[in-house]
Order: sequence, then C-alpha cells, then structure tokens
Amino acid sequence: MQKQRPKHLDLTVIRLPLPGIVSILHRVSGVALFLSLPLLIYLLAGSLSSAEAFDSYRAVVAHPLMKLVLIGLMWAYLHHFCAGIRFLFLDVHKGLELQTARATAKVVLGVSLALTVVLGVFLW
Repeated sequence: MQKQRPKHLDLTVIRLPLPGIVSILHRVSGVALFLSLPLLIYLLAGSLSSAEAFDSYRAVVAHPLMKLVLIGLMWAYLHHFCAGIRFLFLDVHKGLELQTARATAKVVLGVSLALTVVLGVFLW
C-alpha cells in the first residue's frame, strides 16, 4: 500500500531541522557579505585616502544605525566562517550522523552568536 502524500506542503506548519536552518543562514550570510562589499570598500577607501576623509569615515561609523549594520555584517562573517568549517567537515564525511549533525549545528549558532556579542561589545 502506498503512502498518502499531501497534495501541497503548508510551509507554515513544516518545521525545518536545526542543520537546515544553519545551512540557509550560511547562504543568507554569504549573500549579505557579497552585497555589502561596495559599502565595505567605500568605508575602507574613506578611511585610507586623507585625514578629512578619515574624519568623515569616523562620523559615519559612529552613528548607532551604522554600528548595528556593521555588527550584523560581523555576525554574517562569523556565522559564514563557522558554518563553512562545519561544511568542510561534512564534505569529508565527518559528523554525518544525525546527533552529531545537530550538535555541530548548535555549536555553529552558539559560537557565531557568542563571538558576535563579545566582539560587538568590544568594538561598540
């Protein structure tokens, strides 16, 4: 007897497992980092060109909204880095077991959030 499969999937009811969430956040953080490259290059150029440009750079970076954006990009970088290491291990078939995959996904989220908080407090 064949299983009755649903005709449509209600995405509001389906709960994605934690390793799936980490995978999606890895992709989202990569896109965010790529799209933020013009902003980061602008800030780098502004900090290096002249003393007046550096003063305007400091004024822009001192704004609380810009600090939040930079902390968000810092989380994106840290999460992308940590998840990338996890995926490298998965590529060499380490940590493929269900419990290990769930544990490493929790570690990736915890470490990336903890590093973001520590560095964010330090840099704020």
